[in-house]
Amino acid sequence: MKIGELARIAQCSVETIRFYEKEGLLPAPARTAGNFREYRAEHLERLRFIRNCRALDMSHEEIHTLLRLADQPIDGCHAINNVFDEHIEHVEVRIKELEQLKQQLNVLRQQCQVERGLDPCGILQGLADMDIGPKSDKKNTHLG
Repeated sequence: MKIGELARIAQCSVETIRFYEKEGLLPAPARTAGNFREYRAEHLERLRFIRNCRALDMSHEEIHTLLRLADQPIDGCHAINNVFDEHIEHVEVRIKELEQLKQQLNVLRQQCQVERGLDPCGILQGLADMDIGPKSDKKNTHLG
């Protein structure tokens, strides 16, 4: 099948397919004599796998690892379980970060209880005065 047909069946864009090829997640297809990409059922299966991983908010690195483990099975699913355990930890950290974010937003929202002009707006003043501290190079989650 051609790239447009693969995109339609997989319910994604042609650009997504090209991106995954460039990232090494999706193997490059064979080319026709006219230099068109020619995709097979294996490409569709792998694309669906990648998209399902992305729907679970998995990073490209995690997907690369899972694909490598699936392509070269060694001793059971222990390594796959490890990838998922680490991902679950990342999700737990992200949930905590989002809870903190919600608290900050609620505090800011409480600064403006009455409709008034922009000059005395408590939210805008709170944003201007807020001290977020120095930006850390350390990423708190696998997604940054």
